[in-house]
Amino acid sequence: MPKITFIDTEGSRRDVDAPLGLSILEIAHRNDIDLEGACEGSLACSTCHVIVEPEWYDLLSDASEDEEDMLDLAFGLTKTSRLGCQIIMSDELDGLTVRLPTGTRNMMGG
Repeated sequence: MPKITFIDTEGSRRDVDAPLGLSILEIAHRNDIDLEGACEGSLACSTCHVIVEPEWYDLLSDASEDEEDMLDLAFGLTKTSRLGCQIIMSDELDGLTVRLPTGTRNMMGG
């Protein structure tokens, strides 16, 4: 089974199973990783913002215009920021490493 590594805001690394076809957001929720996802993957918020480690970023498919628009609202945006709901696990991404940002901005009435 492919793996994904989450690095939390304290710098702790956690390797978890990453079933093919699930999004980073879904994988985080299955493993009690603190990744919010207020809109449940409908591209209506930026709370599942993750920072992809640079060596993995180029393997991802390009962000859609809708994703780019939501990322513009994300707190602590970086060059390798993506929304966790838009990255779907595949064999090529086995070992993917993502960091959780130090904060999120929930525009959904939070």
